[in-house]
Amino acid sequence: MVDTLQVSCVQMHWARSLEFNLDRTLHYVKAAAAAGSRVVLFPEAHLTSYYFPYVVELDQAAVKAALAKTCAAACKHSVWVIAGTIQTTHDRFLNLAHVIDPKGRIVHEYAKVNMAGRDEKKYCRGGDKLSLFEIDGVPCTLVICRDGRHPELYRIPAMAGAQILFHPSCSSDEIEAVCWKRTSGRAQQPVGPNSKIFHCVANTIGEAPDGKQTSSGSSFIREPNGIPLTEAGYYQEEMITAVLDLSRADRSYVLDSLKNPPFLSKHWKNMIAEVKARADLKPE
Repeated sequence: MVDTLQVSCVQMHWARSLEFNLDRTLHYVKAAAAAGSRVVLFPEAHLTSYYFPYVVELDQAAVKAALAKTCAAACKHSVWVIAGTIQTTHDRFLNLAHVIDPKGRIVHEYAKVNMAGRDEKKYCRGGDKLSLFEIDGVPCTLVICRDGRHPELYRIPAMAGAQILFHPSCSSDEIEAVCWKRTSGRAQQPVGPNSKIFHCVANTIGEAPDGKQTSSGSSFIREPNGIPLTEAGYYQEEMITAVLDLSRADRSYVLDSLKNPPFLSKHWKNMIAEVKARADLKPE
């Protein structure tokens, strides 16, 4: 297990074409590697976009081909990549995060559990597991956008050992709602103050083609006390990078919860066992 991990988070437009998104993805995989990062995190559904009038018409073979090219880029530049797509299943769509290792293999996948917004609730269904995986021996977890409002989704994996929460997001909404998110303290609330783990957010920017929605930006990397290590702006595509000193992610708050009150302890342990048992299941 390593002592430090350099992570880059990419902030991208949420409503562009698959071809455009793939081009920017390949650019940032190369840029993150050149910056010395070991991991690069992309926003929610950054390959397919989160704009459902476009997503539902996509050729699924083209989506899989774009993901394969992203895997090839991870291998070429020898970095971990956390990528996002929305894909069809036998029953509606799944909003997916794919963890790709430096050999270009998808080693872990997670499906968003809690849907957000009218279109996602119409077209998608939730996954049925929590995320737990390792990067270079470091236990990690994932949530997608709205999932971050449900602390059990990352706190139970933190009880199981996760020191880093990767949080791809697309906080697209009506313009007034996005303004409120910015002024009230972000769409993604820092998780360190209730868990003592690192929190890496890659969010989106930009307007929908019809101009009715925008996204709030403000991607960040925060250390386990909630202090920002780096933050992105509201409006521009950009990449942010930080070095995580893993000794600071002691998980002390979740470990206290695991013990107190005592009557809950056995239930937490049962849930941790279930999370571990389901971690490698493929979302479908």
